[in-house]
Amino acid sequence: MQRHHYPPGALLLLGILVPLLPTPEYWISLLNYIGLYSLVALGLVLLTGVAGLTSFGQAAFVGLGAYSTAYLSLKFGLSPWIGLTAGLAITVVSAWVIGIITLRMSGHYLPLATIAWGISLYFLFGNLDFLNKYDGLSGIPPLSLGGFDLASGRSMYYLIWAIVLLAAFAVHNLLDSRPGRAIRALKGGSTMAEAMGVNTRRMKVVAFVFSAVLACVSGWLYAHFQRTVNPSPFGLNYGIEYLFMAVVGGIGHIWGALLGSALLTLLKDGLQSVLPRLLGSNGNYEMIVFGALMVVLLQYAPNGLWPYLRRLFPQRPAAPVPPQASPLDRAAKPAAGETVLEVRAARKQFGGLVAVNDVSFEVRAAEIVGLIGPNGAGKSTTFNLVTGLLPLTAGEVRFRGQAIAGLPSREIARRGIGRTFQHVQLLPAMSVLENVAIGAHLRGDFRPQGGVFASILRMNRREEARLLHEAAVQLKRVGLGDHLHAEAGSLALGQQRIVEIARALCTDPALLLLDEPAAGLRLQEKQALAALLKQLKADGMSILIVEHDMDFVMNLTDRLVVMEFGTRIAEGKPEAIQKDPAVLEAYLGGVD
Repeated sequence: MQRHHYPPGALLLLGILVPLLPTPEYWISLLNYIGLYSLVALGLVLLTGVAGLTSFGQAAFVGLGAYSTAYLSLKFGLSPWIGLTAGLAITVVSAWVIGIITLRMSGHYLPLATIAWGISLYFLFGNLDFLNKYDGLSGIPPLSLGGFDLASGRSMYYLIWAIVLLAAFAVHNLLDSRPGRAIRALKGGSTMAEAMGVNTRRMKVVAFVFSAVLACVSGWLYAHFQRTVNPSPFGLNYGIEYLFMAVVGGIGHIWGALLGSALLTLLKDGLQSVLPRLLGSNGNYEMIVFGALMVVLLQYAPNGLWPYLRRLFPQRPAAPVPPQASPLDRAAKPAAGETVLEVRAARKQFGGLVAVNDVSFEVRAAEIVGLIGPNGAGKSTTFNLVTGLLPLTAGEVRFRGQAIAGLPSREIARRGIGRTFQHVQLLPAMSVLENVAIGAHLRGDFRPQGGVFASILRMNRREEARLLHEAAVQLKRVGLGDHLHAEAGSLALGQQRIVEIARALCTDPALLLLDEPAAGLRLQEKQALAALLKQLKADGMSILIVEHDMDFVMNLTDRLVVMEFGTRIAEGKPEAIQKDPAVLEAYLGGVD
């Protein structure tokens, strides 16, 4: 499990005492604004830093929270708490609709889309008559809690920072769970996550809605703290500032959100006082400084400032893996001799290029089949056709008698096909244990008590113990039991390939697809891998393997399928394949 860092208790104690000390009201207000900005930045840590989805439009969701409570309080005299409920409902629906539409985009299109809807909502706030257009709404009543009026900045201080800390721990709890690992897997791309059973589209929307909710709560607090709202604080420039805060503090770190919010708020306040005196005129010169600082930061501290600062804080040791946990359910394995995989006349074309040309073969239960051929023969493409990463142009793929062509990768994984990748797809900053636990995603609890809300409230500890225990068991099975808490990116390439095998085993597959698993392994490691695969075969597992190491596959497999230029040119036992003229021609360029 990842190691988490917590600020020392002295800082928390100081935060509690600040309003009780003779602190100027101005500084109390500044601390309140830091808290409000921190809520939005926390959402961006989850959305952008963890899930890898860049958004410039979070200020618009702040506006939804602020305007909802302001309008209901002033127009209908409703309680601000009803305003919060209404704002959250509007935000959740809006974020869900916007997320469904925009989160299917990738690359530069997604940030551009967030800019577009952020600007749209900003102008909507400024052009609606009932919101008083650009003049906004004023005279918003203060909050009251338990009979106490929160009309002053000092009284709001405790509420704002209590919500900030609750939000920080909510994000922490979410990330420390099965749904959280699925969100973290998004940053590595959808290919690996989908192959492990993660519904990437759903998890993107979950992260987007959660970040929008935090922004909405910030807007609600802002409205009752400021007592007036207008469109200005909800425009694109503020959306960019929120992203700046998350990046400066540490876009992938929870406490970095608070650090970045504090630094940029204090810096902006200081620059707004100093720069006009230096330059002799007023203007938004601080944005120029922010831009220059961002360039320097991205050059010399791309992960933000929190990774440097956290070294000063005590480090919590990684949580031990539960020595015992109730085992996860296992699917029934096919009977000996049963045909597990049938590939019939599979064809894949990319325009005019035929990458896989009417290839047919089958894999039976408890059998190791090798798929070999020169580079560019179409082996990995065939793998991707079997696992649903690529659609068939023609032909059929059947798993245990059922057609699986056209199914999403996660549904194919659910039916019992696990895989590794030609190019290692691990999350380097996550621990080895957590990387492997992603493979058990589909074996978790999908009832409400095992979902996002349960994770936030830490009601899923039993499920989490079972998943992590299973991951540890598979790592010990493949010989990496001593590396549970190491960062995956710190391992050698050969070890990372073994981690991928452990992750695939966590899916509880009946058929295991291995794409060049021996690449980068030393002789002893290859011998250990061969022994492991033979043991898996003895346990009833079927294995389809792509490999370039001929000695490895010849001594391991029961049958070989040979491909060249997308076409199957031979199939048979290893001894027969070694003498096949077509195979010798493909590998050696001819025979004497």
